Amino acid sequence: MSILAGIDIGGTKCAVSLSRGTRDAIEILAERRFPTPGDSTSTLSALLQSLDVLVNETGMNPEAIGISCGGPLDAQAGVVLSPPNLPGWDQVDVVSPFAAQFGVPTGLENDANAGALAEWYWGAGRGLHHLVFLTFGTGMGAGLILNGALYAGTSGLAGEIGHWRLSPSGPWGFGKEGSFEGYCSGGGIARLAEQSLPLWIGAGRATNLAPDGVARSPMTAELVAKWANQGDALALEVFRESGRRLGQALALLVDLLNPELIVLGSIFGRQRHLLEAPLWQALRLEALEGALARCRVEPCGLGERIGDMASVAVALAALQADGGR
Repeated sequence: MSILAGIDIGGTKCAVSLSRGTRDAIEILAERRFPTPGDSTSTLSALLQSLDVLVNETGMNPEAIGISCGGPLDAQAGVVLSPPNLPGWDQVDVVSPFAAQFGVPTGLENDANAGALAEWYWGAGRGLHHLVFLTFGTGMGAGLILNGALYAGTSGLAGEIGHWRLSPSGPWGFGKEGSFEGYCSGGGIARLAEQSLPLWIGAGRATNLAPDGVARSPMTAELVAKWANQGDALALEVFRESGRRLGQALALLVDLLNPELIVLGSIFGRQRHLLEAPLWQALRLEALEGALARCRVEPCGLGERIGDMASVAVALAALQADGGR
């Protein structure tokens, strides 16, 4: 079994782990987490130091390192390209420092591709040849496993389906109104809920509102989910609309790619009971019957561990590309 290091770079927090595993099984041996420092130089320094600490504590040297980070990025060059959740990270080479310090194969993938690899290796997609992984978290992106391989596209930007416009108007996300990310992401659900603020105020639902109706704390998907799970009619309608739009987008994926499986991350796993019925109603209405009959839709097989496993999956892919196990 190989020793693999995973580096997860997020807008608010980072994680570093050492694992032991193969394509068949994976075990996290040690990990460290910390809030993301403000700039790229400080963050990379903290990540390198954290991995060095784990190596010294465990006495295990990684055979490969995988880095997962929100896009856009250039995986082949190992460079992060100004992600919206990492202000100031403009043309930052995140691969070279790790490769230089540890002298092992080091790979970089965006979080959607990394999640797709993890679900393909160890999650719901084991043994399949055609699957799609959707992040459905802070943003919406897709990782594509097609014909038994990760598909990145000509410039590494395949899978940016959050940019799809599903409606001429609607919640803002990924640079446009009515986008898939605008309806189906943490920020999108919050913005969709904000459209109902006048109705909530009229109904006396002012949990996060000042008396004048101005939000005194940001609307969040977590807050809307809390209200929905308490039976609030307006919050339930927000999730019904998100689920309906999710089903419309999945129908496009089913018709275009004819996958065996679509895996839905983060928010779907936590709020499946709110999203699944409208999702399937729209999906059955819109998708080709023959293609849909061969496609399953499931939450992450790895559950809340997907973030930890994603960067490790990138490490395993880097090791395999270098001729390792």
